[in-house]
Amino acid sequence: MFLLDARLAQSIVDRTMQILDTNVNVMDERGLIIASGERARIGVRHDGALLVLAQGRAVEIDAALASRLQDARPGINLPLRAEGRVVGVVGVSGAPEAIRQHAELVRMAAETMLEQARLVQVLARDERLREELVLQLIGAAPAPAAADDWVREWARRLDVDLAVPRVALLVDIDAPALAAEAVLAAQQRLQRRLSALEPGLLSAPVSLRELAVLLPVPGGEHEPDRLRARVERLRARLGAEDAGACFALGGFFVGAEGLVRSWQSARATLRAGRRRQPQAALHCYADLTLAVLLAGLAEGWRADELQRPLQRLAAHDGDGQLRRTLEVWFAHDMRTAASAAALHVHRNSVDYRLRRVGELTELDLARLDDCLLLFIALELGGAG
Repeated sequence: MFLLDARLAQSIVDRTMQILDTNVNVMDERGLIIASGERARIGVRHDGALLVLAQGRAVEIDAALASRLQDARPGINLPLRAEGRVVGVVGVSGAPEAIRQHAELVRMAAETMLEQARLVQVLARDERLREELVLQLIGAAPAPAAADDWVREWARRLDVDLAVPRVALLVDIDAPALAAEAVLAAQQRLQRRLSALEPGLLSAPVSLRELAVLLPVPGGEHEPDRLRARVERLRARLGAEDAGACFALGGFFVGAEGLVRSWQSARATLRAGRRRQPQAALHCYADLTLAVLLAGLAEGWRADELQRPLQRLAAHDGDGQLRRTLEVWFAHDMRTAASAAALHVHRNSVDYRLRRVGELTELDLARLDDCLLLFIALELGGAG
């Protein structure tokens, strides 16, 4: 329900009095003056406004009537309507016969301003509800009672088709040097820009730095390569001021919990991607599936056991050369020749370093189980 507040009322008064050389008052639904060219009158009950509210029509007050009313002056008081009902009264001071035409114009201008303010409120309300809907869909907000019914009802009101497949995209604004206000402004600008570039997109801030984005996925477009290319195109169309944002594309999942899982995978993808490629601007679940799925082993006693061989390695690998060789070897599917080419060394050097890794970690790199222990430890970022 639209309410006429003092700030809007005062803006009506100020704009009107820039044109008319007379005092203007605006009263609320109780007949109290909430804005006036004569500030001392604010908070006073206006008898003329009470007559307007009671009768639902304009009331003219001449000098004779003014003398019989409390704190009243000659003028014309007119009802202000919004959403089909009277929400307040505007009063123009002066002899009624002299200001009658001007008063009607003031009313029309005031109601235009009320309608604009109402539309802004509606848009802001719908935007907040749209964001709340996104948070419900990804499981990032406490679920209200009868959550499924709430989601379906508000999706219908907001014209959001829940049957459209979507995938979660996390946008992180990594700007530690910026003040909180600047980060918030950057997030809001990025949100507006993304919505303009992708009209069917849904988004909501999850934290000061994180923005949850739900991309609609047309039929047959959910393949990882197509989704990656789509996000790359979206990034390329952003302005230079948004170039520092980091994107993490979650997996595409179907079913009732699909978006919840997609969002969780996007968050885990961001963490895993930053461990592997800190400077990359886009991380994709499809490229980091194993690292993401193993992320649950990164804490507790299991993590301690997995990291123990790498801790032994780190104690004798001051410059990190052995660890780097091991990482490259795994990255090239444990092929010595390809690893040597990537490291720009002879393959014999790679063989020697791998033997040293085995000696220091007390593991046999010819055994699959031992290789898996080292690979998982590296994936979890252990003993770096």
